[in-house]
Amino acid sequence: MNPMTTEFVRNQWYVAAYGHEIGRELFARTILGEPLVFYRSEAGEIVALADRCVHRRYPLSQSRLEGDTIVCGYHGFTYDTGGACVFVPGQARIPRTARVPAYPVVERDSFVWVWIGDRDRADESLIPRAPWLADPRYTTVSGMEPLAARYLLLVDNLLDLSHETYLHGGYIGTPEVASTPITTEVDEDNRIVYVSRRMADAACPPFYAKSTGIEGRITRWQDIEYHPPCLYLLHSRVAPVGVLPDVDGADPHGFHVEVVYAITPETAHSTHDFWAVARDFALDDQEVSDFLRQSNHTVVLQDVEALDILERVIASEPDGYQELSINIDTGGLAARRMLRKMMTAAPEPVAAAT
Repeated sequence: MNPMTTEFVRNQWYVAAYGHEIGRELFARTILGEPLVFYRSEAGEIVALADRCVHRRYPLSQSRLEGDTIVCGYHGFTYDTGGACVFVPGQARIPRTARVPAYPVVERDSFVWVWIGDRDRADESLIPRAPWLADPRYTTVSGMEPLAARYLLLVDNLLDLSHETYLHGGYIGTPEVASTPITTEVDEDNRIVYVSRRMADAACPPFYAKSTGIEGRITRWQDIEYHPPCLYLLHSRVAPVGVLPDVDGADPHGFHVEVVYAITPETAHSTHDFWAVARDFALDDQEVSDFLRQSNHTVVLQDVEALDILERVIASEPDGYQELSINIDTGGLAARRMLRKMMTAAPEPVAAAT
């Protein structure tokens, strides 16, 4: 497999939206090249259907809701929440094949997760967690940016944070990020890649100095978990230099930020870049929330610009080009290997119903 493959991992859960994005208006989003339409039923349950009428392919997202059914805006074919056609204009008989695929959906940790693949294999227990996003002990800011680049470029970007020093200077980057070695561990059984960088004496970047009020140098920890294919977690800790957690794990002088990215391919060459920043300090301080939202949005846009450029470079390079990898790439390379293995794995048999 080409390191920058445009293949997808199917039979997996992907983040399709934030819960607040989906209501009683039809909502369109393409996931892994599959156009979907979402809405909430009158009971508040989220429905996901293929966004294409079986009759003449008209997008159901360009149609209208009538109770819990979608009425196609072209010829009036009407579909229930399970995708079955319940009305055909001009005739009483509804063709047996008049239905659109319905997708399993779970709302969890403020995200809307959708299963792309064999419906019978959808298992809610496989959804990775980001509990801070719905925890009252944290305050969260969030957003989503479209990326005109393949999802693997974002995976590489997030698993190698040394680029913070160069791409995000003045926001989250300091010299110590690039100069501090990383440790990488791979949990093959649970499909998790861990990358850690812990800085004992580092400059405090504006992102943390202005939000925490820390003056001077800091201890700074970046502990990453990547749950392929979709979820990325960065457990970030900052504290005044020399201040370490107690031996029992208590950390009264540390500030903790949980950075969450959901990396959802839209097409082979575009990605939905969901981001959220949850903090355990200044919970009711709107100025801190506004600052962190604006700052992280700026950081995300810097990544978007860089990765959009990289996508164009890759598209124009000759076949067989060999990239160079170094120590800081070990996490990204491990993620590529795990994704490759997930793409090529034989489907597991589905247990028979009893």
